Amino acid sequence: MVVLVCVWAVLQLLVLSGVAHDREQTLLFQDFRVQLAETTAPLGPTIPVGDPVAIVRIPAIGVDEVVVEGTASGDLLAGPGHQRGTPLPGQRGFSVLMGRAATYGAPFARIGQLRPGDDVEVLTAQGSTRLEVLGVRREGDPVPTFTDPAVLTLVSAEGSGTFAALAPSTTVYVDAVALEALPTPGGYGLAPPASEEALARDTTALPLLALWLALLVGLSVVVVLARQRWSAVLVWTVAGPVAVSLAWLTTDTGMRLLPNLL
Repeated sequence: MVVLVCVWAVLQLLVLSGVAHDREQTLLFQDFRVQLAETTAPLGPTIPVGDPVAIVRIPAIGVDEVVVEGTASGDLLAGPGHQRGTPLPGQRGFSVLMGRAATYGAPFARIGQLRPGDDVEVLTAQGSTRLEVLGVRREGDPVPTFTDPAVLTLVSAEGSGTFAALAPSTTVYVDAVALEALPTPGGYGLAPPASEEALARDTTALPLLALWLALLVGLSVVVVLARQRWSAVLVWTVAGPVAVSLAWLTTDTGMRLLPNLL
């Protein structure tokens, strides 16, 4: 069971997370498209965490993603997240979108390659907005003074060394602005929870992780006892799918304890 969980964790990081991301994006796009057609898409600020709120397209780096509400590690498993407390992208004010750099589709892996003048297109319930990239900055760089009515900051992570993608050490920011802004509903301005800041971890996943690990231990005991009465082939034919499912749930929950921009 230990080997299974460890192997599954590696597969989850390198392969399966991308498959899960693609599936979630397909479901989110279908849901958001229906909401746009029925004019029920959210405008903010009280949007349930995990709901689709926008579509962001960055042609220069091939990004075309549905954005969900929330930027905790668990929220960013599905795609880029909109930081609560900031307006939706395209609305008047300062909006923030965060995305992973290495796992679960790595939608923002290449935002550090953007250049001034590149386009960022966002689609929300209020319509489409085109923003122009001003520049890229890293953690510790001075924050520019903005005079434009709509400002969008894209946030992801960068690392150094052999395993740079899986060992983020700093945060990268891309600022984009629009000359015209959409109306912003009232109620924004509250600070997001600490779990939704850049490179934060979602410790609320610990109880659920403990549950999956306990079930794996219980399954191990059942397998050992069953092997005393039935053949290994029969036991693993029955227990194998259950073990794989629990391994998936364990590693998927464990990913939430890693930095949200990983």
